Amino acid sequence: MEFNDNKNIFIQIGEWIMDQIIQGKLISGQRVPSVRELAEEMVVNRNTVNKTFTNLQYQGILENRRGMGYFVAPNADSTIREIRKQIFFNEQLPQLVETAKQLQLSQEDFKPLLEQLKRIDNENE
Repeated sequence: MEFNDNKNIFIQIGEWIMDQIIQGKLISGQRVPSVRELAEEMVVNRNTVNKTFTNLQYQGILENRRGMGYFVAPNADSTIREIRKQIFFNEQLPQLVETAKQLQLSQEDFKPLLEQLKRIDNENE
């Protein structure tokens, strides 16, 4: 994994783990690699991975089973989606609206995007 200098490494590792869960590569109840294993794999300090796991546990995405390690929490995928929705609505969407204002975009400019969202909705039903 290549890390971005603009964001803490422990956050980037957490986002990677969340991506693995959303993509179905890690599922509810599945054990995640140990702190040591993941630190070696990602070539980072164990304390960094430990901070990642503690943060994900606090968010309800991982659970620590004493003596057994960390596991994907029940409903972790829906928890992640809810967290990411909040980030989108509170951080990303306001930036998009501001950019649209600056570019003087109209509702008509957004019609292709809205049609694409409708198709996605229909596929998910």
